[in-house]
Amino acid sequence: MKAFLKLFSLAALMLALTGPSPSMAANAPAQTEAADANGIFVVLTDAEPMTQMMALVLSTQTLQQGRQVQVLLCGPAGSLALKSSSQKMFKPLDKSPQMLLKGLIAKGVKVELCPLYLPNTGKSAGEMIEGVTIAKPPVVAASMAAEGMKLFTF
Repeated sequence: MKAFLKLFSLAALMLALTGPSPSMAANAPAQTEAADANGIFVVLTDAEPMTQMMALVLSTQTLQQGRQVQVLLCGPAGSLALKSSSQKMFKPLDKSPQMLLKGLIAKGVKVELCPLYLPNTGKSAGEMIEGVTIAKPPVVAASMAAEGMKLFTF
């Protein structure tokens, strides 16, 4: 079921980023739902580096298309926020998930770490990469519910 939800989320994101197929577009209103969206809020929890990479590739593409991106790291994916995080490089970019995350941060994307992560893993804020902040649940909830914001979980 979890795999199905990930696949469904990925398919929905791809449709949102690429728009409907020509046959779908013929029956759709002139403006797509994706065009109405202000951006995406990505909740990244998966431990699998390839899933992390795809989430961050899609986040990067969304940003390049002029939409807002916000990222919340939690659970096993919280390790991406740590300087000591192990890095797996992926082809064809020859980059790691953390490298893409740092690229998003450099472009102004708000990246937050779940407030439960550090105290429950024995880590400290001093171990975090530059640009990642600790999430404040009321602020995160408001961002997730903002008009035009789409929520994606990986």
